[in-house]
Amino acid sequence: MPQLGSLLTQFHLSSKPSESAPGQSAPQTPTLPEFVQHVGKLTGLRKDDIYCNLRIPDQRNTLKDDINIVILTGQGIFCMDVKPWRGAVSAHNQNWHVQVKEEDQNFTNTCIEQTEDPLKAITTKTANLCGHLKRSGVSVRQSLFFPRVVFLSPDCELDEELRKRRELVSHSQIDAFLRSFREGYVAWMSDALTPSWLSGHLSYKQMESVREVLRRVGTWDLLRLHCGDQLKGDYRGCQYIALNRQETDTLEFSRAKALSTDSLWALLGHAPQVTVKMYKRGSQGWLGKSLNATATVPSNTSVMFRISGEETDAKIPANTIRSITLSM
Repeated sequence: MPQLGSLLTQFHLSSKPSESAPGQSAPQTPTLPEFVQHVGKLTGLRKDDIYCNLRIPDQRNTLKDDINIVILTGQGIFCMDVKPWRGAVSAHNQNWHVQVKEEDQNFTNTCIEQTEDPLKAITTKTANLCGHLKRSGVSVRQSLFFPRVVFLSPDCELDEELRKRRELVSHSQIDAFLRSFREGYVAWMSDALTPSWLSGHLSYKQMESVREVLRRVGTWDLLRLHCGDQLKGDYRGCQYIALNRQETDTLEFSRAKALSTDSLWALLGHAPQVTVKMYKRGSQGWLGKSLNATATVPSNTSVMFRISGEETDAKIPANTIRSITLSM
């Protein structure tokens, strides 16, 4: 069973092959939310045309791998995985190597990490998205899907062969790549007057149908802890809490305000309690979200949560949790 202390992670990208050497100040690599804001700013696209962490089912509807960013345009559907890697990157058969040099005052240490081919991975997930749309009644030609891998760090250097691949976007190419969406906007607007079979682009009707499907695709559940950390993964349940995910989107955990309250409960022979409020999905109004149900659980109750990338569930004490946001 994974230990909570070893699993705490910020809601960032998970890949992180190297750390800066002591005493060196490495350039800051943006987190995924920061990069998504940059995407919106440079592309000028509507918010409902940019999707994050969509978990696309495969053909058997069993495995769900997430795509970091999906951008919907008249030109096509761009599926992007982003990597914060640092170092020299090269491809070797089925795997890629990331070579990092860590320099100290007295020596230089070279570390080589092996990772799966990210281009192959995003290509597979892009094909899964195409198949998912087709199974959902929206047919889009395979040629209108564009897999991309974006490297966020200026310290990431692709080898000569990888630099030739148009599917790979290095740090120096990011802004030009994103601005290309804005530059093509006028051309895409003209597609409103041109049949899709003639223009070779997505029609407005197709784009709206794709949006409807993408809005229903699940992402990760997000668990926030009182210490400020956040975990992404799947909420698996709690023995004292019964809920319908289709009707509930947020669980808010409230523990005792003061330690003396817990101590008093203990002296009386009772376990400290945590109140869990469940709020209705999509019920945000001027008075706030509508309450769906309330439950009271012992503070040491374990909440089962499968953290992204792990193969077993983590048991997280209820009194350490601030809230859980449930995806569809």
